[in-house]
Amino acid sequence: MSVSHRRITLAGSVVGAAVVALDGTVLTIVQPTMQRDLHASFEQVQWTSTGYLIAVASLLVFSGRLGDRYGHRQVFAAGILGFGATSAVIGLASDIGWVIALRVAQGVFGALLQPATLGMLRAAFPSDRLGMPIALRTSVIGVAAASGPLAGGALAAQFGWRAVFLLNVVPALTIGLLVLAVRDPEPCDPESVDPKAGKPVSADPVSTDPEPAAASGARLDLAGACLLAVTLVCLVHTLVGMPEAGRAAVTAAGFAATVIAGVAFVRHERRTRCPLVPPEVLGSAAVASALGILVAGSAVLFGALFTGTYFLQDVLGLDPFHSALRALPGAVAMVLGAPVCAVLLRRCAPRRTAAVAMGLLALGALELSGLDRTSGAMAIGSGFLLVGAGFGAVMVTATAVVVRHAPAEHAGVAGGLQQTAMNIGPTLGVAAATTLTAFVGAAEVPGSATAPTLTVLAAVAAVGVLLTAALPGRTGAASPRPRAPVQAAGRAADNVSYACSKLVYGGGGGGENG
Repeated sequence: MSVSHRRITLAGSVVGAAVVALDGTVLTIVQPTMQRDLHASFEQVQWTSTGYLIAVASLLVFSGRLGDRYGHRQVFAAGILGFGATSAVIGLASDIGWVIALRVAQGVFGALLQPATLGMLRAAFPSDRLGMPIALRTSVIGVAAASGPLAGGALAAQFGWRAVFLLNVVPALTIGLLVLAVRDPEPCDPESVDPKAGKPVSADPVSTDPEPAAASGARLDLAGACLLAVTLVCLVHTLVGMPEAGRAAVTAAGFAATVIAGVAFVRHERRTRCPLVPPEVLGSAAVASALGILVAGSAVLFGALFTGTYFLQDVLGLDPFHSALRALPGAVAMVLGAPVCAVLLRRCAPRRTAAVAMGLLALGALELSGLDRTSGAMAIGSGFLLVGAGFGAVMVTATAVVVRHAPAEHAGVAGGLQQTAMNIGPTLGVAAATTLTAFVGAAEVPGSATAPTLTVLAAVAAVGVLLTAALPGRTGAASPRPRAPVQAAGRAADNVSYACSKLVYGGGGGGENG
């Protein structure tokens, strides 16, 4: 694969992840203004976020499977072009109903592009050079998430809330058309020829997409996709509504529906000939543990941010801008820590790196739990710094394990699972923090729930440390997993040989919330 093709692929992956991250953060800033301008209720405005989240979470894995079947580049282009187009139309919407419907449609397109950003990287870069692209992607997600509120606030103050939805249109459409214009790379190096077969042999084991599922005759598991979508819709909707008072019965029913749909999905996947989530993916203990670590780490991060923000504003009396400044060390640590983690993964195994990262998350949550009315900027900033540094390293390491240890022909499904974890974790963390805050009774005594809530989140991070035991424990080691199909055996063996030694996870994965 040519250098220019790899650069365009990297640009597409980075811009796609940044567009999604930026969109989510700018929306939170303009929702009050949108509510007043469109004469909407608070619940209606909340559905502009909830509808998007449900659409994304329910379709990520199926979208990844579409990329494995039809090509990640094509699915990515469809997703980002649709995402940009719906952003433009939202900016012209006349009432809140249209905004909600278009946000759901935008969630569908977001689900298409997010797994493809990882699938394209997996296909474009050899295993020993995959790390820094992933780390760069992670850093850009952090920059977009941190700058989103500032950019959104400035645009909304100057031009109104509609302007923030136009922010993503030009970069989304530009990178989508550019990725579409690039020809697929040649399947191999023309100078490398198998002397026995007389056929060219790829010099780069992961530089081309594996044989699409459509070409091999495999069918899409539509029943499995529907069952997984129902499971995730029930879970996300229940978590989002859980903090509301008087919903105990509804919450219990939601969780029961989630369990029933989940069991039906697992039974179906075990019996079908072409499952949505192949056993080669979740059959790896390393991949399953990495996904659990992503859920735990993102839950701790967003739960700590939610709790810490309320402490800064309700207890210390800071305005939103100064609250953001106090928490800024966390965003800086995440952005700068991703490439550092990539370097550490060259020297240390994922198990050790992830354990230290989850430990930093736990220490940061514990430090924030000790804040009181006398706490200064140094104590507050250091707590957020530890949380940000820990999460940045967690996202890089765990995403690298998911991308590297899943077979290349299932890179889209692996990317979809990674993105699903990065959507479920934050929702779970905020729901848990809100529920704990209400349970302790913080409404009567502001700040009284800060310490117990953050202590519970630190315990969740400690559980994440235990999950790291299943990750690769030494450089050059590979976690056992079921064999990949025969046509991918050569590539899979090569990828496994690099699995830990060259994991420069510099930009990878995650998501991002992206």
